[in-house]
Amino acid sequence: QVQLAEPGGGLVQAGGSLRLSCAASGNIFRIDTMAWSRQAPGKQRELAARINSGGHRHYAESVKGGFTISRDNAKNTMYLQMSGLKPQGTAVYYCHAEVVRTGRAGANYWGQGAKVTVSS
Repeated sequence: QVQLAEPGGGLVQAGGSLRLSCAASGNIFRIDTMAWSRQAPGKQRELAARINSGGHRHYAESVKGGFTISRDNAKNTMYLQMSGLKPQGTAVYYCHAEVVRTGRAGANYWGQGAKVTVSS
């Protein structure tokens, strides 16, 4: 089994910063693309940022310039640094990853979600 743990989240004032982390554990052979998606109240879940095993990054237009995604392959951990947060950044942030387990084909795994509230 594979678990993605994402502690953190919380309340931050508009203009503030917050860093989320996502640690993968379990029977892991390799982690390919890792990503953060978010779901704002009353809206559909959307991809915010993703990073592949080589470090290539992709950002949604809505977060460019404010979010930075990174990963530490040695620790099987991914981060999302959020700066200049706005109230519309209020959402549940989910980490997910394409994980190849030893002796198994790759599959997508999701964290439990971290609630981020940006107050105006």
